[in-house]
Amino acid sequence: MTTSEDTTHLPKHVAIIMDGNNRFAKKMQMQKGAGHREGKNVLDPIVEHCRKRKIQALTVFAFSSENWNRPQYEVDLLMNLLEETIHEQIPRMEKFEIALRFIGDRSRLSPHLRELMLHAEQRTAKFTQMTLTIAVSYGGMWDMAQAAQQIAQEVKAGKLEMSQINTELMGQYISLSDLPAVDLLIRTGGDYRLSNFLLWQAAYAELYFTETLWPEFDVQEFDHALEVFAGRERRFGKTSEQIQQDKFEN
Repeated sequence: MTTSEDTTHLPKHVAIIMDGNNRFAKKMQMQKGAGHREGKNVLDPIVEHCRKRKIQALTVFAFSSENWNRPQYEVDLLMNLLEETIHEQIPRMEKFEIALRFIGDRSRLSPHLRELMLHAEQRTAKFTQMTLTIAVSYGGMWDMAQAAQQIAQEVKAGKLEMSQINTELMGQYISLSDLPAVDLLIRTGGDYRLSNFLLWQAAYAELYFTETLWPEFDVQEFDHALEVFAGRERRFGKTSEQIQQDKFEN
């Protein structure tokens, strides 16, 4: 098993689709929405463990672009939980020296929530131990579309030429462009899909799917996901022989 001091085989950037809150509530015969509150409490130990394991970035899917279509009571609950989370996280981020960020389309969020998110980002921006990003009103296709819009505006303003547009340039306009690409993407809850999450950033990520519902996900299973990651060969389009040769030469 990889130790906390050995970061050779650890991912630099982990992303998590925190799924299964409602099913947990049904399983435990809890009131509607109670699963989301239980799920909120799971994040803290995972964040602390990531910092302990020297993982550079953790990005979690809190609310997708499509989640706006959920029942209004659930949307309101999730927005209230997000506000609670931000208030709780600011002192924790300061304690552990973690930068807190948010990605997604903020135009549909309340002015108060947008102001709170910006305040949290500014207050923790100086910290470099780790970056915690919460995806809110986020979708991978929206992310690529907004990047294309920004590039189009640059071309229209004469700041870019059409011939300059390539994947490297596009990547500079995608959310989290200053962070490492996602190495490991974890999805809890038993579904086997990406659900429009970090489609660009996770293009070469290793995927770890688990039946465990998010409120039941713990540090031990997170470590198991890291072990699985460490045991995989990441080829990035090359052959196994080329990978072994690169290791030998380095």
